[in-house]
Amino acid sequence: MKARPYLIALVLIVLVAGLLVVFRTPGSDPARQPRQETSPEAAVEAGAGAGDAYYPTDGNSGYDVGLYDLAITYDPGSKKLDGVATITATASQDLSRFNLDLEGLKVSDVKVGGRPAKFAQEGDHELVITPAAPLAKGKQFTAVVTYGGEPTTINDSSLGRSGWQISSTGGAFAAGQPHSATTWFPANDTPRDKAALKIAARVPDGWTAVSNGQEGPVTRDGGWTTFNWSEETPLATYVATVAIDKFEVVRSKLPSGTPVLDAYAPGTSAQKKPIQARVPEILAYLETKFGPYPQRAAGSIWVADQIGFSLETQTRPIYASWADLETVVHENAHQWFGDSVSIENWADICLNECLASYSQWLWLEKEGTNLDDRYRSRVQELRSRTSFWAPKLYDMGKGNEFRGVYDKGLMGMHALRKQVGDDVFFKALQSWAAKHRDGNATWPEFENHFKEASGQQLDGFFKAWFRDSGIPEDQYLLPAGVRR
Repeated sequence: MKARPYLIALVLIVLVAGLLVVFRTPGSDPARQPRQETSPEAAVEAGAGAGDAYYPTDGNSGYDVGLYDLAITYDPGSKKLDGVATITATASQDLSRFNLDLEGLKVSDVKVGGRPAKFAQEGDHELVITPAAPLAKGKQFTAVVTYGGEPTTINDSSLGRSGWQISSTGGAFAAGQPHSATTWFPANDTPRDKAALKIAARVPDGWTAVSNGQEGPVTRDGGWTTFNWSEETPLATYVATVAIDKFEVVRSKLPSGTPVLDAYAPGTSAQKKPIQARVPEILAYLETKFGPYPQRAAGSIWVADQIGFSLETQTRPIYASWADLETVVHENAHQWFGDSVSIENWADICLNECLASYSQWLWLEKEGTNLDDRYRSRVQELRSRTSFWAPKLYDMGKGNEFRGVYDKGLMGMHALRKQVGDDVFFKALQSWAAKHRDGNATWPEFENHFKEASGQQLDGFFKAWFRDSGIPEDQYLLPAGVRR
């Protein structure tokens, strides 16, 4: 995500949910002993919370989603959405019941394994599902949730509107972090549980629905058009999207053959097409720094709205009307850092934003800027500005995730580059992206990765720049590689 400079602070939306009683009774290991069906006594309740300290009720434990297969119908006139979500998952423990996250939409029916299941919507976003029979550890199961209503928008005092948003051009789009997906489909809403996505979006004729991944067939019937999309590369829920508008759609390919689809909301194409046309050049350059492009598709969704951020929705970033070329560089860098390599916890957000922000400086370097001069000038300018150095870049505390990562964070990355040297820095970034491709990682793992790659004891450096508040000591602020 790239936010406007005066909108980079994110205020936590506190989601209050009723806590479920979690109980465990010792039972047989299903991997060692065959079983017909798990008894209720041997099962547990997979309740609210996947373990993130900042958002304790986000996500759910006890299962791993493999695929969200969504069929939605949206009418821009009534602003109503009807959906059927077919969720394929595997139980990671014996389950007597489990939760999904869904906010503001009403569930009318749930089936698990083809059989009716009991369900209840509790708190702000918990959908509690009790299947007809407990699910055994290791068992793959399918939950089919039928739901509908008018999707909600999350209003944030710093970043503005997120989640499901009504566009000024009459359509709608889904974008935001840390919460967005669950305003339009039921999900295990944690970056830890990445899954593939299929979507069939049905809209009135004349409207177009654009989503992540690769474009499928388009069908028309009775005044409605259905657009099919498929993203096979696992994604975190907050980078899933659908956008509905009277888009101008432009299709092309990267030199590698990777399909590119760009969607321009009414009134945006004349100004934004020249910027978006540079994406093949941008991706080719970023590949020289980060390694092969990790996605199966590329492109963009340009909305006509003054939202407070642009977002790295996987394969096809959503851009606000103010977005510029550096924003396009930033969001495409996220296809490596944030989308392919996703955070384990929201405390690790510098893995996404510090690296994507530094990609903007790398682009300036490509265009002829001397980054060492730029860095020294910024240090001189900011030495006495305590507010700039105050944010912590790792484990910054909930509500503070987006403070500092866009500016102090990119300077910290340049300091790290100068500390370890260009050769080590870029080789380590490429091996990091390859090692954690399509998975999750933490900031402490990133620190250890660079310690091993450089052969340096970097604890003091990382503490000064990323773990502490305040300006780093001169030995870390001005590493030998950046001194005159």
